Amino acid sequence: MTTQELLETYYKGFAVKSNWESVIADDFYYIGGDMTNQNPLIGKQAYIEVIKRFSQVFKSMRVTQMIVQGDDACVIGNYDFKFPNGQEPNGNVAEIWTTKNCKLQSLTIYFDTLTFANNTKR
Repeated sequence: MTTQELLETYYKGFAVKSNWESVIADDFYYIGGDMTNQNPLIGKQAYIEVIKRFSQVFKSMRVTQMIVQGDDACVIGNYDFKFPNGQEPNGNVAEIWTTKNCKLQSLTIYFDTLTFANNTKR
């Protein structure tokens, strides 16, 4: 699969919160959620756990832009959130991907972490 095909498969499943895991590498490398901590989570299962939590706060998502260059890509995802405190903002997330051996190998995300943190406090 090409990088474009891997991402299309991933986002098709991600948008409906199922069947996205097959294109993730076993040694997947993820940075996101806390831009003050650049230590990556490593491993497919660790990323699956992150997405289990994240899936609880978004109602829907769509890809608004995808730029692919060889094994690298940048995707802008637009998300409709529903936070535990009742707030329902819409926001964009910049998602920087790499692929290797026909799998998604790494992801670094950038988003408004302050709004996210303020709306998910318990």
